Amino acid sequence: MDEQVSQASGDESVEPARGFLEEINCPEPGIIDRQMIETAYLGEGQKGESSRLHQLEPVVYERIQTMRLEFKNLLRIDHLWMLPNLTKLCLNCNKIEVIEHIGMLTALKELNLSFNYITKVENLETLVNLETLSLFSNRITKIENLESLEKLVILSIGNNLIDTVDGIERLRFVNSLKVLNLEGNPIAQQPDFSLSLYVTATLPQLNYYEYVFIKADTRDAARKRFYRELREIEDKQEREIQALETAAREAAEAERLSSSFVEHLDGQQLYDSLWRDDENGRLLMLVGAPAQELTEEYAKDVHQLTQKIYRLGLERFGERDKEIQDFNSNMQEGQHELQSLGQSQIEEFMQYKERTFEELRSMLRELEESEDGSEAYAQVDTLNRQFDDALSEMWQSLMSQELHLHEAVEESTRNFHHKISQLMAGFVEQAQVFFLQLRDVSGHFADNMTEMVTQFLATKLARQELGAVPKELTMCVDDREAVLKLVEGMRTTHNLRIDEREDRMAMRSREFIDNMIQQLNSKEVDRHRAKILEINSFMEMMTEALANLPQELNQE
Repeated sequence: MDEQVSQASGDESVEPARGFLEEINCPEPGIIDRQMIETAYLGEGQKGESSRLHQLEPVVYERIQTMRLEFKNLLRIDHLWMLPNLTKLCLNCNKIEVIEHIGMLTALKELNLSFNYITKVENLETLVNLETLSLFSNRITKIENLESLEKLVILSIGNNLIDTVDGIERLRFVNSLKVLNLEGNPIAQQPDFSLSLYVTATLPQLNYYEYVFIKADTRDAARKRFYRELREIEDKQEREIQALETAAREAAEAERLSSSFVEHLDGQQLYDSLWRDDENGRLLMLVGAPAQELTEEYAKDVHQLTQKIYRLGLERFGERDKEIQDFNSNMQEGQHELQSLGQSQIEEFMQYKERTFEELRSMLRELEESEDGSEAYAQVDTLNRQFDDALSEMWQSLMSQELHLHEAVEESTRNFHHKISQLMAGFVEQAQVFFLQLRDVSGHFADNMTEMVTQFLATKLARQELGAVPKELTMCVDDREAVLKLVEGMRTTHNLRIDEREDRMAMRSREFIDNMIQQLNSKEVDRHRAKILEINSFMEMMTEALANLPQELNQE
C-alpha cells in the first residue's frame, strides 16, 4: 500500500517524503501527452518475447484499461480523454498540484494520486464507478467533494494537512465505503481527541479504520463517547436527505415536462400570464363583482384547455421516448454485431501473421547460414507478397464493413429523423387545435366583458350613480368606443400570450429534433473517423512490423 512507503521511513511527515521524491532522478517536469501514454502502454508489464510482440501491436486507445505514470515528474494531468475505458490509473509519486481533466474517465475503478502536491479534493464527481481512491501524502486540508462517489470502497487520505473533522460526516452518504485511513493528519494528533473513535461513531458503514477491523465493542464505545455530536449529524443528514429527495423529484418532473414541451401548463400558469402587464384588463376589472364572476369562468375554461394540452404532451412524450430508445438500442446492436465481426477477422489475421512471421524468421536464419540462398530468397519474397496481399485484403474487408456500417447508420438516422418529425408534427398539430380553442375562449371572454362593462356603466348613468363608477373608467361612461378600445387591448394582450406559448412549443419541438439529429450525426462522424484511423493505424503497424523483421533478427 502507499502508506507503507511512509511507514517504512518511520512514519515521517509529509515534507520528508517530498525530499525523498525530489532526490529521485526524475525527468524534466512536464504534462501527460500522447507520446507518454503510448510509451507507458507499450512498456507495461511485458518481458522477453511477450514484450517484443507487445511492441508490434497497434496502440488502440479504447482498449487500454490500465495506465501507470509514476515517477514521471508530472506537473499537470492532460490527454487522458484518449483513454475512455480506463479502469486503473496510477499517477502517484509526481508533482501534481490540481486534480483536473479526468472527469471523462467514467469507467475508472482505481485512482492513485498519492505522494503529490494536491491541496484540494475536486473534479471527481463524475467518476461514479470509482472503488479505490488514494490521496495519501499530499497537502489536502479538508475532506470534501466525495459524497457523489457511490461505489467508493477504499479511501486513503492519510499524511495530509487535514486539521478539522468538518467533512468527515459527508462520507456518511457514501454507503459503499468500508475502508478509511486518516492517520498522519494534524487532526489525528490533537490531545484529548480520538480521531479513530470519532470516525467509528460518525461512519457506521466502515469496517476498517487505518486497515484495522472495527470491533463491535469499539463501535459501541465510540457512539457513547460522541453521542451528542452523532445526534446532531444524524438530524442534519435526515433533513438533507429529505431536501435532496424533494429536489430530485422536482427536477425529474421538470425535466419530464420540459421534454414534453408542456412545462408550466399543469396549473393556472398560462392563465396568470394572460394578465401580466395587462393594464387594459386591470382597468376593466375595477368594475368589481360582475367582472370577477366572468374571470372565474374564464379561468376555469382556460385551465380545462391547458390540462388537455398538458396531458397530450405527456402522452406524446411517452411515444417519442419509446421511439428514441428503440432507435438507440437497434443502432447499438447493429454496431456491436459488425464490430464483433471485424474484431474476429483481426484476431484471425493476427494468428496468420504470427505463423507467417515465424516462417520468415526461420527462412531468414537459414539465409544467414546458407551460401546459396536463392531458393530461400524466393520463398521469403513469396511469403512477403502473400502477407501484403492478405493485409490488403484485410484492409479492404475492414473498410468495406466500416463504410457499410457508416452508410447504414446514416440511412437509419434519416429514417428516424423522418419518423420522429412526423410524431412531433402530429403532436404540435393536435396542440394547435387546443390553442385555437384558447383564443376562442379569450374572444368569448372579451365579448362578455364588453357587454358587462357597457351594462354596468349604463346602469350607473341611468341611476345617476356616477360616484360609484371607478375614476379610471369615468371617460367610458358616455363613450362606448372607449370601452371597446379597453376590451380590444385586453383581448390583444391575452391572445399575444397564447400565441407566444404556442410558438414556443412549436419552436422548441423543432429545436429538439434538430439538436438530437445533429448530435447523432456528429457522434457518427466522430466514430467513423476514429474507426478509419484505427484501421489505417493497424495496417501501418503490420507493414512496419514486416519491414522491421530482419532488423529484429540481427538484434537477437
